[in-house]
Amino acid sequence: MVTTAAELIPEGANLGRLRAIAAGCTACDLHKTGTQTVWGEGTSTAEVMLVGEQPGDREDIEGRPFVGPAGHLLDSALESAGIDRSKVYVTNVVKHFKWEPKGKRRIHKKPNAAEVTACKPWLEAEIEWVDPDVVVALGATAAQALLGKDFRVTKQRGEFIQWPAPGGRMVTATVHPSSILRAPEGSRDAELGEFIRDLSLVAKHLAG
Repeated sequence: MVTTAAELIPEGANLGRLRAIAAGCTACDLHKTGTQTVWGEGTSTAEVMLVGEQPGDREDIEGRPFVGPAGHLLDSALESAGIDRSKVYVTNVVKHFKWEPKGKRRIHKKPNAAEVTACKPWLEAEIEWVDPDVVVALGATAAQALLGKDFRVTKQRGEFIQWPAPGGRMVTATVHPSSILRAPEGSRDAELGEFIRDLSLVAKHLAG
């Protein structure tokens, strides 16, 4: 078994080739329990790349990112923020669904540091190929994978930070839409409003 996906990535591979190789990735043990690798989706010339933690149950079944309830909320929030969903690339740090059983349901389980490290080269390859102007981390796992373990979404959401690797792009972070769905009913509208505000800052940045 390879130790990280970096060992699988050939130099100069395009998105189609990367996706095909990732389908057989065994860089961590999540390939044993996930139905399939869930690769990123969207235009290869996107100005914005949205990065979540990992696919959920629906995404694992369909093999596409952000097609479950959190994805539907994201679509609505992007529209409210004035960002054209068809011009966005969406993906996750970890490409397999990590879960634990609860009755007949499969419940999301947070990936550990080794799993994030093993899978991160796929994300880095996506970023390099798509070359977006802004990368938006959705949630703490994505934010810390991109900006370091000391980054705190609760304190730094909405900030624009220079990408440490070559490319000149900016990275910003906000909550994952799934956290809004889990919020108490009384605070959900306020949480959604803050999420749309963060995405509106991205739209404003793109507009110059």
